[in-house]
Amino acid sequence: MTTMTTQSLPKRSEVPVHLTWDLTPVYASEADWEKDFAHVESLTAGLSAYKGRMRRSGRLLLEAIKVEEEISKILSRLGTYAHLMGDVDTADSHYQALNGRVRDLGTKVSKAGSFMTPEILSIKPERLAKFIERTPGLQAYRHQLEELQRERDHVRTPEIEELLAEAGQTYGGASNIFGMFNNADLKLPEIADENGAMVRITNGNWGAKWLDNPNRDARKRAYEAMFGTYMSFRNSLAAMYSAQVKVDIFRARARNYPSCRNMALDGINVPESVYDALISTVHANKDKLNRYLRLRQRLMGLDKLAWYDLYVPLVGELEYKITYEEAKEKVLKAVAPLGEEYVRVLRDGYNARWVDVVENEGKRSGAYSSGTYGTPPYMLLNWQDSMESMFTLAHESGHSMHSHRSRSTQPYHYSGYTLFVAEVASTLNEALLAHYLLSETNDKAVKRYILNQQMERIRQTLVRQTLFAEFEMIAHAEAEAGKPLTPDRLCAIHKELNIKYYGDVVEFDDLIGIEWARIPHFYRSFYVYQYATGISAAMSLARQIIAQGKPAVERYLKFLASGSSDYSIDLLKGAGVDLTTPAPIQEAFDSFAEYLDQFEALSE
Repeated sequence: MTTMTTQSLPKRSEVPVHLTWDLTPVYASEADWEKDFAHVESLTAGLSAYKGRMRRSGRLLLEAIKVEEEISKILSRLGTYAHLMGDVDTADSHYQALNGRVRDLGTKVSKAGSFMTPEILSIKPERLAKFIERTPGLQAYRHQLEELQRERDHVRTPEIEELLAEAGQTYGGASNIFGMFNNADLKLPEIADENGAMVRITNGNWGAKWLDNPNRDARKRAYEAMFGTYMSFRNSLAAMYSAQVKVDIFRARARNYPSCRNMALDGINVPESVYDALISTVHANKDKLNRYLRLRQRLMGLDKLAWYDLYVPLVGELEYKITYEEAKEKVLKAVAPLGEEYVRVLRDGYNARWVDVVENEGKRSGAYSSGTYGTPPYMLLNWQDSMESMFTLAHESGHSMHSHRSRSTQPYHYSGYTLFVAEVASTLNEALLAHYLLSETNDKAVKRYILNQQMERIRQTLVRQTLFAEFEMIAHAEAEAGKPLTPDRLCAIHKELNIKYYGDVVEFDDLIGIEWARIPHFYRSFYVYQYATGISAAMSLARQIIAQGKPAVERYLKFLASGSSDYSIDLLKGAGVDLTTPAPIQEAFDSFAEYLDQFEALSE
């Protein structure tokens, strides 16, 4: 008779301090946070003094820009503290309130400064050029001001800009509701694992505990429980996502963009042809995906694959357990090709508690890198003692080192980087980790596991995220055409796309249709395609670093330090990859085929 036990997560207060992040570099106390909050309110009240005066001289233009920049810098710090504190216990109403106050203050700031862009654009280009040339300090903002000129057709009158700023407080509503539902209110069921123990499904253990589980019955139970739970909320979830899409449509039309997708890509100066080429190139390489899926089907001894069979490692009974401390050392060795300084800074960051490591009750699911100018680049994890968690650590470390170098090198206004390049540094670190792990072991089973992980990384990041990108494109296009995004229609779109991408080998039931409802990135519209372009760029750059050494490393480190000082497409070209062509996407699939060749050879 099997003994039934329930495993529970620790409360936040029970997590060892060394496994939590240290937020005192952001604010030593909440009283300091309140002082900065009041300071931003004071600065914001004074911003209106520049209304109607910026066009008079370069000096007044520079003054206004610097005041607005100081407000933005402090506001970002306020928001960073509030969201980091809130994310480790999403049910804590105190930090929900702080986040709400920051959002409201951000709306006031946006409204107060809404006159600036229209007024700058009212300055004739030749006069603005003279301001830049003749005003000491204004030259540092040249690219930023030139970028503003590119957006001229989408900037409205001061009165409309003020109204749009006021409306801005509603833009994140759907995302906030989904976040609270998904992280704080939703209780996933307990089910029996492969040993008969009752274990609650969580977003944190969903991958390592359930999708990677070698027991097919356990995987199926988890799939039916997880997706069945979301399906039971399909009406509310469809209303949330439909509200997000309607906000996107409102914003696009208010700013004279032909479509939501055009607005999202034009904002970072990426041609829509990049998006289209991504989808078409993924479709064109379906033969490589099918070859891999048929190998998976054969090795698993199945007549037909189901969705819940796509993630389990293909290495039999091999178990790879690794502690957080062990994983840190492997990641540091893996990124050694990037130089001693890179390794030193990252090691120091680990020791300085940049990372919030383990899952606890109410903690936000998943993983991310965050922070702002003048703070450490913090990382949130939900550690599971698995190879997957080690790759997540490498991934978020890449983000954080990109942020650290950009913020340390660039002035505030260029210290950030666009979403288009955001996944390059993170995915490159994963590629270097895979290279290191393959080189350090002679164990064929481990090699096969790593090769399978790399193939899965390409499938999940390049193929799956492109599927999601196509879902977003279709859903937005239908809504723009006036068609309602009902739960049945959203589920139908998602199921049809899964059949289109995987249907030659994988058999789908109706539950797969609800997968869209648990993807938080859909509330950051037209974001996910950048995972796919990012992994393609990262794999190319990683190969260059391994093959060429110092010249490629220098190009890459320069890219990491460039922030947003130039257009993202051009920064990547300088690093050594051109995403205006389909070549990097095809190169990623070629690498996928090479991994598959090696895996098959080791499996014979």
